Amino acid sequence: MKRIFLFLVITVFVSSSYGQAGKAKIAKNHTGSDRNYWTSLAYQIAAPVLRNMSEGELAKNMQVEISPTWDGRDKRVTYMECFGRLMDGIAPWLSLPDDDTEEGQQRKQLREWALKAYAHAVDPDSPDYLLWRKEGQPLVDAAYVASSFLRAPQQLWQPLDTLTKQRYIAEFQQLRRIDPPYSNWLLFSATVEAFLLSIDAQYDMYRIHSAIRKIEEWYVGDGWYSDGERFAFDYYNSYVIQPMYTQVLEVLTQQKIRLRDKNLATVQKNLETVRKRMQRFGIILERLIAPEGSFPVFGRSMTYRLGVFQPLSLLAWREQLPQELPEGQVRAALTCVMKRMFSVEGNFNDGGFLQLGFAGHQPDLADWYTNNGSLYITSEVFLPLGLPAEHSFWTTPAQDWTSLKAWSGKPFPKDHAH
Repeated sequence: MKRIFLFLVITVFVSSSYGQAGKAKIAKNHTGSDRNYWTSLAYQIAAPVLRNMSEGELAKNMQVEISPTWDGRDKRVTYMECFGRLMDGIAPWLSLPDDDTEEGQQRKQLREWALKAYAHAVDPDSPDYLLWRKEGQPLVDAAYVASSFLRAPQQLWQPLDTLTKQRYIAEFQQLRRIDPPYSNWLLFSATVEAFLLSIDAQYDMYRIHSAIRKIEEWYVGDGWYSDGERFAFDYYNSYVIQPMYTQVLEVLTQQKIRLRDKNLATVQKNLETVRKRMQRFGIILERLIAPEGSFPVFGRSMTYRLGVFQPLSLLAWREQLPQELPEGQVRAALTCVMKRMFSVEGNFNDGGFLQLGFAGHQPDLADWYTNNGSLYITSEVFLPLGLPAEHSFWTTPAQDWTSLKAWSGKPFPKDHAH
C-alpha cells in the first residue's frame, strides 16, 4: 500500500527593526492580531533579502551557509533560491493596494525593493545577476520566480521595463538546456513554460504536456501524488507538486489551450479534479497540526520549515478551503505553528538571514543540496496575506483546530478518504 508524505514547516522570527544591524528578536508572546503577527514575520524574513538585492548587494552581504554534506555545486545558487522562493510566497501580499497603515507602508517598501531586485536578477552587469546559465538548479528557482509573476502579474511583472522583461524571457527560454529529472522537476519546466504562455511569448508545449501526463500517472489516491515512479514519504506534495500542478492547469484554462489528447472542457474538468485533491490534502495537513502547534518531522528537506503548509495556505488565499476547514480554524492552527517555531532561538543569523535548521539552528539536518537560500520556501505559508485585512479569513473568530478539539474531549469531525 502506497503511503504519503508529510511536510515540514519552519517559520521566521521578528526583529525589532531591519535597520538595527539585522539583529532579530524572536517573536515571543507577540501581541496584536493574527494578521499583525503574520505581517511582522513576513516583513522580517523579506526585508534583509530585498533591501540588499534592490541595491545590488545581496551577494555581498548575505551570509551563505551550506549543508555539511554539500555536493560541490556553485554556491551562488544560494541567491537565486533565496530570491525566487521568497517572492513566490509574498507575491500575493504585495499585490494588495497601497494604504497608510503600518502594514501598507511595509508592503509598499517591499514591492519597491522587489521591482528593483527583479531587474538586478537578470542584468549581466549587476553584482546580483543570478546564476541562470550554470548548473541545473536554476531551473528549480526560475520556476518560483515565474510563479511569483503568475501570482501577481499586475504588480510584479507589468511594471518591469521592456529590457528587463526581454531578459527574463531569454533566461527562461535558455533553461531548456536542462533535462529535468524524472520527478517533481518536470513541474519546474512546466511552470516556466506556462508563464511564457501567459505573456504570449514563445513556449514549449511538450514540456507542459509531458509534466501533466506524468504527474497524473503518479497520483496514488486520497489527495497524494508520488514524486516519480517510486513513492517517498516526505513533503514534496506541499513544496512543489500540489501547487505547481494546479497552477499549470490554471494557465492552460485561462489561455484556453487544449492538450493534444484533451479538449478544453476536459482540461477544465481535470483542473476541478486536481483542486479537489488539493482540498483533501489540505484537510490532511490541518490534521497533522498537534494541539500545541507541532507537526510530524520526516522526510527530506525538513529545513524548508513552513513550506509544508503551502497547499493549505494556497487554498485559503484562493478562497477554496473545503467546508471541513473553517477559515478561523485554519488561521488559528497556522498561527500556533508559527508561534511555536519562533519561540526557538537560532532561526536567523546576525544579519537577519535564515539559518539551516528546522526549529532553530540545526545545520546537520540539511540535505546535500540545501543552502540557507533554500529555506525561503518557508514564505509560502504567507499566501493568505494576499487577502485584505477586512477579509473573513482574518476577521472571523479563531476556532480550535481538529487535533486540539480531539485531545480536549470536544466533538470533532470524522475523517474520510477522498
